[in-house]
Amino acid sequence: MARYKDANCKLCRREGEKLFLKGSRCMSVKCALERRQYAPGQHGQSRRRKISAYGQQLREKQKVRRTYGVLEKQFRIYFAKSDRKTGITGENLIQMLEGRLDNMVYRLGFAPSRKSARQLVRHRHVLVNDRIVDIPSFQVKPSQIIKIKEKSKNLDLIHASLKMARGEDLAWLRINKAALEGELLEVPKRIDIPLTANEQLIVELYSK
Repeated sequence: MARYKDANCKLCRREGEKLFLKGSRCMSVKCALERRQYAPGQHGQSRRRKISAYGQQLREKQKVRRTYGVLEKQFRIYFAKSDRKTGITGENLIQMLEGRLDNMVYRLGFAPSRKSARQLVRHRHVLVNDRIVDIPSFQVKPSQIIKIKEKSKNLDLIHASLKMARGEDLAWLRINKAALEGELLEVPKRIDIPLTANEQLIVELYSK
């Protein structure tokens, strides 16, 4: 399985905002963006020229792709699928990314980051409708129950993550912290998804 292996903090610094890729570290004084509020690399602190329209589109695409931990090839596949669906392409794209199982595990609070959630899924700690699913990109459908496997309910990672207050109250998710399970109640509307991104710029980028 292809995955990003470089430093996560570089990605936040490059995009100029927190992408919450390292869980609790992102909310502490150790956050790299708090200490170095400039892009990584030799010319990170140098004065930059005004960013072009293409540059804005590219940065928006990179920000969304990196937030959800998806590589370029897979992201293009998501875009192609969302473009074929009825409705607004950009909204379809964000909804598909939100529907990934690793993202659902993160949104439910069972993991401090999407990367950790992906690891929980890959290590077969997560059930969907009482069946083990070890594919992070699995698309969760409304009314499906996501729960932690009985033998995995004592994992320190999960309980530490639940104690983290991320301030998310998502109406489209039902969470039972005591039973370590949750349910996707409905496909979320774009306005209800906590993601600061202009997906229309991504549509413009890929439509060229």
